[in-house]
Amino acid sequence: MSLLQVESLSKKFGGLNAVDDLSFDIQPGAVYSIIGPNGAGKTTLLNLLTGIYEPSNGRIIFEKHD
Repeated sequence: MSLLQVESLSKKFGGLNAVDDLSFDIQPGAVYSIIGPNGAGKTTLLNLLTGIYEPSNGRIIFEKHD
């Protein structure tokens, strides 16, 4: 059972794809990190997960709630 599921998540700002077709699952009790160079979309991903941004496409499911 996944605590967090991300399915085909995308966020576009004009012509820029900040996050493009990202999918992953996080299991309860696991530890994960987000790494990448400047401009890779790390902050945009966190803003999508916390609800600051609306996804352009895809789904975020937390504890079975879409």
